Amino acid sequence: MSLFQNRLPEVHRMLTAKEVSVSELTEESLAIIAERDKKVNAFLTLNEEGARSTARALDDKLASGAARGLLFGLPAGIKDNIVTKGLRTTCASQFLKDFQPIYNATVASKLQQADAVTIGKLNMDEFAMGGSNENSSFGPVRNPWDLERVPGGSSGGSAAAVAAGEVFFSLGSDTGGSIRQPASYCGVVGLKPTYGLVSRYGLVAFASSLDQIGPLTRNVEDSAYVLQAIAGYDAQDSTSAKVEIPDYLSSLTGDVSGLRIAVPKEYLGAGVDASVRETVLSALKVLEGMGAVWEEVSLPHTEYAVAAYYLLSSSEASSNLARFDGVRYGARVDEGGGLLDLYLNSRSRGFGPEVKRRIMLGTYALSSGYYDAYYLKAQKVRTLIKQDFDDIFKKYDVVIGPTAPTTAFKLGSQTEDPLTMYLNDILTIPVSLAGIPAVSVPCGFAEGMPVGLQIIGKEFDESTILRVAHAFEQNTDHHKQRPQL
Repeated sequence: MSLFQNRLPEVHRMLTAKEVSVSELTEESLAIIAERDKKVNAFLTLNEEGARSTARALDDKLASGAARGLLFGLPAGIKDNIVTKGLRTTCASQFLKDFQPIYNATVASKLQQADAVTIGKLNMDEFAMGGSNENSSFGPVRNPWDLERVPGGSSGGSAAAVAAGEVFFSLGSDTGGSIRQPASYCGVVGLKPTYGLVSRYGLVAFASSLDQIGPLTRNVEDSAYVLQAIAGYDAQDSTSAKVEIPDYLSSLTGDVSGLRIAVPKEYLGAGVDASVRETVLSALKVLEGMGAVWEEVSLPHTEYAVAAYYLLSSSEASSNLARFDGVRYGARVDEGGGLLDLYLNSRSRGFGPEVKRRIMLGTYALSSGYYDAYYLKAQKVRTLIKQDFDDIFKKYDVVIGPTAPTTAFKLGSQTEDPLTMYLNDILTIPVSLAGIPAVSVPCGFAEGMPVGLQIIGKEFDESTILRVAHAFEQNTDHHKQRPQL
């Protein structure tokens, strides 16, 4: 059995007892990647030399008896839109295929401070734009449960690497569901924290008012550990929140007695696959059996969320990606035609089709004469969606529903239909627009593929959603199922 099947405290016990070393953990991770990643394609860049060097230093630290970090010795993967000093960061785009950052993102530094071992950088949809990982310019990631199916996106590499047992945990980013949806498709735990809880400094911006970094793990307890290590105020991120960081691990009590659960009828209605709906209803019965109570409610503006999201996120993307012009960094196509030709050729050849589509949509929405009709109206819809959640949380502790309306679909089955592709995020986007936290936890299978249960909480109340997810997990074994590769 792989060492990565163990819970984090058990791995740390084995390290302390000298039953295993950090170097052995690192070698196991690299060996599994060598064996499985030809099929999965989760990694874009491996940090073999750096990981081995870090492992040796941590083994020395263990032998010396010095204080150890919260994630001591654990092999980790990092989504390739989070900059890592001296380690290639591509955003899965040809525009940045050779980009070597000169500094670390705050979360990358925090992983170092917590004594994790960075194994490498993980595949994703180009610039985090996509829900299937088919928009990577380095080839799609494949779902470890069925290699003919997508892993979800845009953090598909982060989810697939954990599901395939290639790393102990990974970091992803979530703009409209990019941690939770792939976590659901790949049968792992994915947490999107409250906007502002985790620093975005060093995350290559897609939509700055929505982007958030979070962990993907095999179980809820490990998720709490990783969140504890990466959460906190950062003066280098102007949107970072000055809030007290609680002890997330102490919230994992297993007790949900008296918990009040809201289940939006819009999350179990039209468009949600019947097998997914039944699996989620079965999960609610488990929580009911533990003393929680649930009622059907309404989030009436849910149906407008996808349209508002694509207007807002594309508008922010058109602004954020203007910096990629072939002058300062990234691809440069200079054929001697002047500055405008340099811009045109660099951007047209550096960006892929989906990125260009969203830049054009966003630029149009922000253009003179259309701003009020599209961008401003979308912002007003966003406020209404946030108010829907605020009203629900006056009476309930959490909101629960499916993470995605279906299980993972076949590769290539939706690439010619972007609107259908966008609708796969219909249950995660409202949470992103509201800026509140949510976790996806495995809750069963439909036709052999994992189904995710989405647990949504109040602002900065990650403790409650982790408590509910952990309690559910302790009464089921869905998170213990592993794909056969």
